[in-house]
Amino acid sequence: MAPKWRELADKLAERINAGEYRPGQPLPQIRELVEQGEGSKSTVLAAYKALEAEGLVTASRGHGTVVRERAPLKRLGIARYDKAKWRDGDEVAFIADRVASGRKYQRGDQTQTVSRVTALPEVAAAHGLPEGAEVYARARLVKEDGQPTHTLTSYYRPEHVEGTRLVDPTPGPAGRGGGFRVLYDAGYEPDEMKEELSARMPTAEEAKLLKLPPGEPVVELHRTTYTADGTVIEYAIGLHAASRFAWEYDFKLPDSARDKEDRG
Repeated sequence: MAPKWRELADKLAERINAGEYRPGQPLPQIRELVEQGEGSKSTVLAAYKALEAEGLVTASRGHGTVVRERAPLKRLGIARYDKAKWRDGDEVAFIADRVASGRKYQRGDQTQTVSRVTALPEVAAAHGLPEGAEVYARARLVKEDGQPTHTLTSYYRPEHVEGTRLVDPTPGPAGRGGGFRVLYDAGYEPDEMKEELSARMPTAEEAKLLKLPPGEPVVELHRTTYTADGTVIEYAIGLHAASRFAWEYDFKLPDSARDKEDRG
């Protein structure tokens, strides 16, 4: 059975997500909830602390505990991978999203662990590797103002990244231009990409990692990156807190019939 403070935090989170408490609106004072029988002062205080840690509220002297006003981040589609950003500049994908959203960022907002692991079946299949082959897994956790926004784990063939910054676990992007620039400098220029998205409910471990309120779904991303000759140089799996992103795609509409006529 969950402790009393957790039950109260979950109840208030549901009311926040349902719009009963709107952005900028203060939650009831602690004594009010105590008088309503929601628990002791320490119980209510612990519930409010939990909501603050989950990014749903902010607490300040003189204003009490207020529902956080936070517009979703733009999660750019094609534009976040513009070669001019990472090849010629220093704007890696998560920073491109922050810039497009008019939000501040620090390079240390991204942390990672790197390990050599046995490839999952789908990872091995994406890279065209045999079952049981080893790959490098570069797992990133990205935060905004200390609040997790998403995870992304990229899987690479060892011969593509051995000895590069992509196997260095130092916090932050892998140097100027990030991982794509590292691959480019190693002779594997990212040229084509496929992204697949699906929504689902998180596991308990995922909800804890992303500090998700009860009932919050996640958007799972599968990304395959190719060179111009079709070589897979990265297969990545990401997990995004659904309410913290607004996905944006801007692209020219294809006309396959006209393309066939032009080739004919």
